[in-house]
Amino acid sequence: MKTTKTPDEYYQTNRDWQDEVNSLRAILLDTELVEEIKWGAPCYTFQGKNVVGLGAFKKYYGLWFHQGVLLADNSGVLINAQEGKTNALRQWRMTSIDDINPSMITAYVDEAIALAKAGKSVKPARNQPLTIPDELARVLEENPKVKTAFINLKPGLQREYADYIIEAKRAPTKQRRIEKMLPMILAGKGLNDKYR
Repeated sequence: MKTTKTPDEYYQTNRDWQDEVNSLRAILLDTELVEEIKWGAPCYTFQGKNVVGLGAFKKYYGLWFHQGVLLADNSGVLINAQEGKTNALRQWRMTSIDDINPSMITAYVDEAIALAKAGKSVKPARNQPLTIPDELARVLEENPKVKTAFINLKPGLQREYADYIIEAKRAPTKQRRIEKMLPMILAGKGLNDKYR
């Protein structure tokens, strides 16, 4: 997915589900949320707090409620797309223009805004032990410059790299990922810095 700098650029260049995401945008713009771009996609905020994101992919498009776990979800449309990784984020995936129910979407968004106004949120789990996969540990031990650069990264960035290797199923994939990571680690960059 191409990284965009403004909401208008995202909506003008996005080719997946174009009519559908523009319909969702119209609903979101009719609220008190502020439209921004975060991680290369539209994000709608209230007083600087992320409330809902919007995105389109090949097989679906949808909304991402940043504190979705706190929503009542009376219609049962929300899912946790990253079990074990996200505590609060919930997705509402759609696969047809018929999935857009403006009054239901507005009700969910209004509830999410009310949560933001009340200051309710689920904080991410912090200070969990970092698990360095064997493949990455070997590279760090074999290359002191990389090891020093890795140690100097913030813990969250170290975790991004470690998780990226752990998530790969096959040894060749792990190796390709390590090769991709090394220049970024040496440059003091995070794996996902280009999306921040």
